[in-house]
Amino acid sequence: QVQLVESGGGLVQPGGSLILSCVASGSISSMYWMGWYRQAPGKQRELVARIYSGGLTNYLDSVKGRFTISRDNAKNTVYLHLNSLKPEDTAVYYCNARVNGLDAWGQGTQLTVSS
Repeated sequence: QVQLVESGGGLVQPGGSLILSCVASGSISSMYWMGWYRQAPGKQRELVARIYSGGLTNYLDSVKGRFTISRDNAKNTVYLHLNSLKPEDTAVYYCNARVNGLDAWGQGTQLTVSS
């Protein structure tokens, strides 16, 4: 089973930037997709960004132009670059991967955007 480990969360001021990382225990080049979800208190988990094995990406409308998902196959790592952060981006961010038809999840990393 694929293990995913996120890092990079923390406290950031509004307008700030941050990079989240997700390291996979296996080769990410074989994964159908990898992505980032987030869940804010009292809200459902939502897809933030996803990158497919062929390189196609998609984003939550509210983060388009501010967040960028990328991957480094050599390091088995997927990144989420977050810019122009807003308080409403505050959430636990989870890494997700689809491997052989099954979903794998990381433990989550907390991002708080506040002054």
